[in-house]
Amino acid sequence: MTQNLSSNERRDRLNPVVFHGSVAGILVFLVLTMTFTEQAGAFFDAGLAWVSETFGWYYMLAVLAYLVFVIAIGMSRFGRIRLGPDHSRPEFSTLSWAAMLFAAGIGIDLLFFSVAEPVAHYLAPPDLAPESQEAMRYAVVQTFMHWGLSGWGLYVLMGMALAYFSYRHRLPLAIRSALYPLLGKRIHGPIGNAVDITAVVSTVFGIATSLGIGVMQLNYGLAYMFDVPESLSVQVILIALVVVLATISVVSGVEKGIRRLSEFNMLLALALLLFVLFQGHTLRLLDMAVNNAGDYLSTFVAKSFDTYAFAGDEANEWKMWWTIFFWGWWIAWTPFVGLFLARISRGRTIRQFVAGALGIPLAFMMVWMSVFGNSGIELVANQGIVELGEQALNTPQTTMYTLLEYYPWAGMTAAVVTILGIVFFITSADSGALVLANFTSILSDVNHDAPIRLRIFWSAVIGLVTVALLMAGGLAALQSAVVITALPFSLVIFAIMLGMYQALKLEGSKAEARSRIAGTAPGGDWRERLDRALDISNRAGAAATIEHAIRPALTQFAQELESRGQEANVTEEQLEGELLPSLTLQVDLENAASFVYQVCPHRMRTPSFLPADDDYYVRLDVYLAEGGQEKDLNGFTRGQVIADVLSEYERHLHFLALAGQDGSVQAMPGAVGEPPAAASPA
Repeated sequence: MTQNLSSNERRDRLNPVVFHGSVAGILVFLVLTMTFTEQAGAFFDAGLAWVSETFGWYYMLAVLAYLVFVIAIGMSRFGRIRLGPDHSRPEFSTLSWAAMLFAAGIGIDLLFFSVAEPVAHYLAPPDLAPESQEAMRYAVVQTFMHWGLSGWGLYVLMGMALAYFSYRHRLPLAIRSALYPLLGKRIHGPIGNAVDITAVVSTVFGIATSLGIGVMQLNYGLAYMFDVPESLSVQVILIALVVVLATISVVSGVEKGIRRLSEFNMLLALALLLFVLFQGHTLRLLDMAVNNAGDYLSTFVAKSFDTYAFAGDEANEWKMWWTIFFWGWWIAWTPFVGLFLARISRGRTIRQFVAGALGIPLAFMMVWMSVFGNSGIELVANQGIVELGEQALNTPQTTMYTLLEYYPWAGMTAAVVTILGIVFFITSADSGALVLANFTSILSDVNHDAPIRLRIFWSAVIGLVTVALLMAGGLAALQSAVVITALPFSLVIFAIMLGMYQALKLEGSKAEARSRIAGTAPGGDWRERLDRALDISNRAGAAATIEHAIRPALTQFAQELESRGQEANVTEEQLEGELLPSLTLQVDLENAASFVYQVCPHRMRTPSFLPADDDYYVRLDVYLAEGGQEKDLNGFTRGQVIADVLSEYERHLHFLALAGQDGSVQAMPGAVGEPPAAASPA
């Protein structure tokens, strides 16, 4: 009846179907692109034109639908649910979290587009007179549309779904897990493999596009400072060097490598932003920033639906190379950034996650784009710097350096931009390699990361794909490839939306069921309960409770259920750093979520307000599928433990009865939350 489990019984391992399927698809692409370079470039251009003409309206509606969904979920009653067990809390501070999500999400591309895009929209807007006051006013607003709420809504949707299904329900940290409410256990079969392969391929192209754009700017920065030639061979060498640095970072892990690099780069970016703000026309730039923000918010809905259907062929071509490219790019990056957001957001509530992951990047992006974009437009419109305008339209990677030439200490600021580019390059590559390695692995614990050798492999693959796309036509090929590969994955995102809603609806039913049926309080005299509340049990007392009350109670309850035809078992597992075992009762119900009741020993510092002979005491905490219950079984008798288990089992059955009334809800798997870290002394 009782099984003893060792941590060595389950190991992290490669997912052979997803890994080999993804590598095969990428390998075919590399061979064809590097062998038939001209044909590949023509294919990408034709594919982009077809997707834009056929599915441009679809991209516009899809991106808006994703955003509306995440905002609605965050503001609803589901916003209180944690991305993890109920007792979990955030692993990273808000500052570290914001730095990592921003650096991994769009960091390197802000350097490339922050001057070039607003200036390009001023000189060649889709539906306004070029170089007019209207074009000047709305150039930065159009840039906000491409970098603001719409794109981050995609990231938030994917991050929310992955964190919820993985950390709350202990499903694999993979795209397939978000489809569990729709597919059930079939996510572990061919359909799930196909979804994950699609996600891996889409992610590789999205990251390669960003890195290709970044290396073009990095190459120009080195040419600007050290006369390094701008050529494909130099860019290949730079990619190789950065991939090596990214590999070193990703081997260090999220805590040591990616987090520290992200924090360093955000501080450096903030310093550059403040320099340009205060060295330029500060008050005018602040006026413009407020005006831009107001125009963006007031016209957001109209611009989100604007397909330029009545604006002619030139506007449609503009839409293809700008808006449709950006929406495809955001979709392609969604698996990567979504999984990375999930990886660093465990323990936050859905409402905290949605508000933070939408609001923090939006605020910084609006200030950044407004300051640099309006500074560039001012140089072109009011000071007649024609060179900057030509660069924005033809060689956008050069615009940031040209802008800084008109400010003091140009050499130093150019070096800062180059360092920013290198570190943003590394943080995108290393976090991308980590995510791809996790996608192609079967992890024994969702809190683990894939083996180091697999992270190194994906760092190299990202570099090779970036080189292949640059060989096939530079920026145009990068833009075309990302839009084409994003189209099939956009359908998967809609399925994830539906699965997330069904799972949250089920979660709401469970909370309602628990509130409708009262639990049975442990028996015994009330004075005994008071003694137990004030007692600080030592390890020997907790061991005695496990031996004489908890283990026999769970075993007796399981045996009684089995005698009534149900499948029940009790397992024991040794937690790392704890001598006492963790005991779990699991009751498997046909076509329904399992009932899980776990008791975990938890070593705590003794509170200063209670008398005790030891610095530490042991709690025996109860965990259900949704997390800790703030309940300590120390000192309970066998009968009291059985009474508590029965109360929780009754609540679970009542929840299943409510959830299954219409027969349409796919039950989520049972999950046991690990105990929290030891508390600090009071």
